[in-house]
Amino acid sequence: MLLDFFSRLFRHPRKTSAPSTTDVGDEDEGIDPQNQFPDVVVIEFKDIIDLHSIPPRQIRAVVEDYLEEARRRKTRWVRIVHGKGIGVQREIVRSLLARTPYVAEFRDAPLEAGGWGATVVMLNVEDE
Repeated sequence: MLLDFFSRLFRHPRKTSAPSTTDVGDEDEGIDPQNQFPDVVVIEFKDIIDLHSIPPRQIRAVVEDYLEEARRRKTRWVRIVHGKGIGVQREIVRSLLARTPYVAEFRDAPLEAGGWGATVVMLNVEDE
């Protein structure tokens, strides 16, 4: 009985008192009413990004945005920490790097900077 209650609770999320997107003007179109955290989080740019706290489904988008920002700032070298694990995030990152036209090269980080748990990337910044 208790399990049935939790099952229904998770299947049908509770309605919140937030305004409906149908009642709001055009400026709020595209906002997901099911998103509990609709605010954008701005992170200070550094030449290293650690992906450990990023959900796997967002890795690709985060790395793409990070590389674009690095290029915009004319940063020549960046380090992407993806972790060692079984290599899933590493492969996602490296497949993205391989098809990004302004990535000149990438390789494992030195041992003191993460070894095969991180990738160092050289960007072409003159092509803009």
